[in-house]
Amino acid sequence: MGLQKDLAVRKLKRKRKVRKRVFGVSENLRFSVFKSGTNIYAQLINDDEGTTIISASTIDKELKSQLNQQMKKVDQAVLIGKAIASRAIEKGIKKVSFDRNGFLYSGRIKALADAAREGGLEF
Repeated sequence: MGLQKDLAVRKLKRKRKVRKRVFGVSENLRFSVFKSGTNIYAQLINDDEGTTIISASTIDKELKSQLNQQMKKVDQAVLIGKAIASRAIEKGIKKVSFDRNGFLYSGRIKALADAAREGGLEF
């Protein structure tokens, strides 16, 4: 098995293991995170209704002005974490379940989670 395929299989196993335990309902939404090579996305999801309640990403028009080309990816993740936390607090949401979506809890994922906790979210 090639290295890329092996890494993808391991990520899929982690994702399935996490999703077995994490389910977002109206009183405890799922805080899902996805990262690509260039961007990072975060959203609060109600799995009962199948809807996204709040989202924030590095491609948001509102946040695009705060990002600059020299900013590191970890710093961008911190900005997104603070933004989603403030949007959630405005809607009265404080408690969520964190879904790291199969990604290892380090680097950008950890920075985003820590910033969201500092912003007032509990998970």
